[in-house]
Amino acid sequence: MVDATVLRAVVRAGVARGAVALGVGLTLAAVGLGGAPVAADAAPVMAPAPGPSTVQAFMTLYGYVDNSPPGTDIAHPCGPRRGAGGTGTYADPITFATDVHELAWCQVIYVPYMERYFIHEDECSQCDHDWKKFHLYRFDMWAGGDAASRHQPEKGALLRCERTWTRGNSVKDPDNPTITIDPPSDLPVTSAPIFSPPTTCWSGP
Repeated sequence: MVDATVLRAVVRAGVARGAVALGVGLTLAAVGLGGAPVAADAAPVMAPAPGPSTVQAFMTLYGYVDNSPPGTDIAHPCGPRRGAGGTGTYADPITFATDVHELAWCQVIYVPYMERYFIHEDECSQCDHDWKKFHLYRFDMWAGGDAASRHQPEKGALLRCERTWTRGNSVKDPDNPTITIDPPSDLPVTSAPIFSPPTTCWSGP
């Protein structure tokens, strides 16, 4: 049994420092100040979710043929889908790659000029380099493709589509587009694939 006088002293000391230790709080909830069990039926207090924010980012694309290795493998799947993909809705965002120091795994962004949501599920060596050297944002969006995109004519069509929707010349480009991090769920969405094999590239909103 925990002595109530000791607990009160610990709590007062914690408050004086600006915070009550979590372990003390849990003990208080479990035994009460008088030593008798207390029902812990109160809902936990959760930290508020961060609101939307914006950054300027160099926006590039990659697909089946220029993934490393070629295919749909990704570094950190965030849901039941085990490879790169997604439709671009808030509920089913498309894979994107960046340095994990830029954005945490599974963090969602919204790209206004693409009218799609994306989720951080993959790594990007050039993004790593740019963030480490310049501390500037680069996001590499999944364009699509399939096994046939390792060969012409689909290979060329996919790579051209990636170039079509790249925005900016480098992470230092002052005209890089503005991207929303942790966006709301009700932004405009285009459901068409960015690239549809064998050779169709999305023409824009």
